[in-house]
Amino acid sequence: MTTDATAPWLIVGLGNPGPEYAMNRHNVGFMVADLLAERIGGKFKRAGKAQAQVLEGRIGAPGPRGRRVILAKPMSFMNVSGGPVTGLRDFYKVPVGNIVAIHDELDIDYGTMRLKLGGGDNGHNGLKSITKSMGADYHRVRFGIGRPPGRMQVADFVLKDFSSTERKELDYLVDRAADAVECLVTEGLERAQSAYNS
Repeated sequence: MTTDATAPWLIVGLGNPGPEYAMNRHNVGFMVADLLAERIGGKFKRAGKAQAQVLEGRIGAPGPRGRRVILAKPMSFMNVSGGPVTGLRDFYKVPVGNIVAIHDELDIDYGTMRLKLGGGDNGHNGLKSITKSMGADYHRVRFGIGRPPGRMQVADFVLKDFSSTERKELDYLVDRAADAVECLVTEGLERAQSAYNS
């Protein structure tokens, strides 16, 4: 699938709204989106009816040569992310191939990242909701969090904060994920995969 060179990109960090979820493993998409917002130099604002916080800006070359992006954090809770994402897609007229979802991934070890286009949801409720709303042909930046230890339930694991050991590397990994998103938008999926898939 080729992306439209003139169309904007919609970059969606997945997570749950509210301070009690801020450092959860499930909220790593929000963490990456917040860092991208810092790099763009703007602040998220509530988007009208879309139930999301958004920031418009450019990534890549300075000025008009940069790629136009809409950064978004759905404020609807993870399990119903599809509504806000589809609303933003329609409002900003973004082709599905120009949409990127940044999310936690249980089946990848912590510290590992993978980028891909399309595919299944792997039991991730945020992806499940987005795919149900608009199909599966969007990009994913999959941030590995590993499997829960022992008999811990998946829901308990993803809604817990990163451990103190994990936090030592977290800033670096979030930074790397933000780099990967920028590379995907400016240089394409293959280049981003060869540079950042681990």
